[in-house]
Amino acid sequence: MNTSDPLGNWAIQLTLQSLDLPPGQEYPVFVVGTLTYITILLCNTLVFATIVFTKSLHTPMFLLLLNLPLMDMIGATAFLPQLVTSILTNNRSISFPGCLIQAFFIHLYGTGNLVFLTAMAYDRYVAICLPLRYNSIMTPNTLMRLIISIWFADILFFTVLFSLVTRNSICRTKIVDIYCNNPSMTKLLCEDTKVNNYFGLAFIVIFQGAPLVIIMYTYIQILLTCVMTKQADARGKALQTCGTHLVVFLFFEFNAAITLISHRFESVSPYLRRAVGVSIIIFPPVLNPLIYGLKTKELQKSMIKMFKRVRLPRK
Repeated sequence: MNTSDPLGNWAIQLTLQSLDLPPGQEYPVFVVGTLTYITILLCNTLVFATIVFTKSLHTPMFLLLLNLPLMDMIGATAFLPQLVTSILTNNRSISFPGCLIQAFFIHLYGTGNLVFLTAMAYDRYVAICLPLRYNSIMTPNTLMRLIISIWFADILFFTVLFSLVTRNSICRTKIVDIYCNNPSMTKLLCEDTKVNNYFGLAFIVIFQGAPLVIIMYTYIQILLTCVMTKQADARGKALQTCGTHLVVFLFFEFNAAITLISHRFESVSPYLRRAVGVSIIIFPPVLNPLIYGLKTKELQKSMIKMFKRVRLPRK
């Protein structure tokens, strides 16, 4: 297929990779997918609402954490409703505009999570390594500028990235993945995609390389500070909080790197790419509320208080 006019792309129907579900498994998978999506929405909404409506949680760490449930709900909403609908209807087609929107929000979710986790690591670094300067560094104005800058850069970058996709015509209609993303959409294009590839490499360096360097530096400094401190309770609390955060970040970084790199090497198994790609969208939105809700005592106490306030009075 060859579409000489890029404007003609908007009327094209694309086909996502088949799920290859065994016969009779469509409805069980549909139910599991729907319940997973509902769980993600409920758990992340609970974390978000708890932070918003609890004044004692309006600190830099929790205000940065507030953005994770938003990102998680964006990523899950971009992927799961389309997935479960295609399972129920046995139709893996998606319009070009729909594919573009899905890819945009999935990338927005993935990158936003990485960058906000990096910002949270920096916040913990200042709190543990520079406690006397914490209030002067993490001021409300600085925090607000940081959050707005992350959202703005994330949205701007992917607006430019996917505008590069729309300026070229399409020769193929088969998406080599179970959801739309920039690498799979770039493979549909007829013309030379060097600019797209260079921009994609810049994305990997900026939004994955830079956070990894920052995380490594901050956690080395935190570890050294914890080793030197004589207060065992403070050391244990710091290591527990930072350890949980580091596990979440490394899971995200590792899966995102494999997903992006696998599209550049044809020898990589499509089943591996599919499994890793799905896990990065499913597991963090499910596990993040549980990890931060169960591991953070302040958040636990606030959730319990909020439940007590909204509980119906006994007759």
